[in-house]
Amino acid sequence: MSLYRPLALVAAVALLGGCATIPQPLQGTYTNLSSSQAQQGGAGGAQVRWGGEIIKTEPGPQETCFYILARPLDSQARPEAGRSGGDQGRFVACHSGFYDPEVFARGRELTVTGTVHGTVTQKVGDYDYPYPRVEANVVYLWPKRPVYVNTPYPPGFYDPFWGPWGPWGYGGYGPYWGGPRVIVVRPAPPPPPKK
Repeated sequence: MSLYRPLALVAAVALLGGCATIPQPLQGTYTNLSSSQAQQGGAGGAQVRWGGEIIKTEPGPQETCFYILARPLDSQARPEAGRSGGDQGRFVACHSGFYDPEVFARGRELTVTGTVHGTVTQKVGDYDYPYPRVEANVVYLWPKRPVYVNTPYPPGFYDPFWGPWGPWGYGGYGPYWGGPRVIVVRPAPPPPPKK
């Protein structure tokens, strides 16, 4: 038996495992209708899957309503990172029961599925904004995205070309680098032990 056959099998399994899939509660077929289109009216009864960033969460006696800044969804039905609402607008999604506003906090990403039921007018500043209202079947709170820090070397490793005062140890960016100066402040090393 060739060594390539098991390696090909491992590679195929790794590729299939890396494919993006929509979480089970969010799967289904939905109309291709944006919240800004639904704001114009005439979309009542449409089944939608919308998402975005939570603006505010308002629990009521029977249901909790989520006011959301809409964003396009990626291949996993998650709101796309770093994209503003732009022409997507805003919408409100309501689901029966209590949802804690400290957990469903401002800025968290949420995807909902449900049925469009007209609009609800709320103030945004002094403007009366018509939020399309979704009677949500599913409210899916996404885990917080990890924060990545882009450093050229892992902590504890030394770059021989970057000294404490900049490239090649001589300060700032050189005359040909043309970028902002980066200053790293570190505590002074402890004094050597006395003999």
